[in-house]
Amino acid sequence: MSSRIINTALFSYGMSGEVFHGPLLDAHPGFQISSVMQRDLRKPAKHAHRLVNTPEEILKDSAVELVIVNTPNESHYSYTKDALNAGKHVIVEKPFTVTAQQADELIALAAKQKRILTVFQNRRWDGDFMTVRKVIEQKLVGKLVEFELHYDRFRNYIEANTWKEEAKEGTGILYNLGSHMLDQALVLFGMPLSVDARLGAQRPGGKVDDFYDIRLTYKDFHVIVKSSYLVREPGPRYIAHGTEGSFIKYGLDPQEQALKDKKIPGTPGWGSESKEWWGKLNTTVNGLNYNGLIETIPGNYLSFYDNLYEAICHGKPLAVKPEESRDGIRLIEACGESSKTMRAVKIA
Repeated sequence: MSSRIINTALFSYGMSGEVFHGPLLDAHPGFQISSVMQRDLRKPAKHAHRLVNTPEEILKDSAVELVIVNTPNESHYSYTKDALNAGKHVIVEKPFTVTAQQADELIALAAKQKRILTVFQNRRWDGDFMTVRKVIEQKLVGKLVEFELHYDRFRNYIEANTWKEEAKEGTGILYNLGSHMLDQALVLFGMPLSVDARLGAQRPGGKVDDFYDIRLTYKDFHVIVKSSYLVREPGPRYIAHGTEGSFIKYGLDPQEQALKDKKIPGTPGWGSESKEWWGKLNTTVNGLNYNGLIETIPGNYLSFYDNLYEAICHGKPLAVKPEESRDGIRLIEACGESSKTMRAVKIA
């Protein structure tokens, strides 16, 4: 890595800034946080970086090379458009945009401006996902016939004073947690032939969708993607069934909790999972039976920023191309259509 430092500004220091981007940027030698937007400067700052209270202050700052748009979902499109027009590279938090059309416009604008545009799909570097990806790629369960992904929580109340619980564009569990899981399905298998989804609100008084049950159909297998805020006793996170066996994985990647606990990314043992959470593989490979644990690959969210640094400084290909996240929004839109019409929707 060269000695170049990329000055970076955050459009918010909410949960994603405080828990994810802030610590990751501070730990990475190639980036420096130059400013953070905080609309009410009377409030105590959660960090030691320079505060500004308008996006214009960031966009007019010639020293800022990279902008992170981690604001409410409905504002991703407008803020990203403004940042690209100002000549900045941009990271957009998930979901990329509210509509696929908005995503296409931003992708075209980034190409016109010759700026890098990417989406913070950090869950590609969850250790459990990296492990199940190898299990599938190496055909350790034989020919895959069914794959199931879960991202469940138990939150039986309506959180007060948050835009995430308000009925507006881009809110609801599918845009929130679904943007993670649909991206993982796309990484593993690409676009499906069709989508059959059911969405709704299970919590009394809920104004936004808080569960989804999605079936993605591929040529010779199918994928189930499920999430709910009313799962108190969680089941497996990943289930893969094939012609030779099965792989089952419980638990959540430990990096988010480590970040919340103020641990420093990249330190010894980072992203490693205790043995009690390793996945179980029961299969036959090359005539040999195996029934036991598979050690989880250590996760590493810093890999996202490693790749982005190389892309900005040395022209290396992006690990998270904006077109991939656009396809995720296409799937979200198809899920909404499917749920409303109570039928499967073909993907063109």
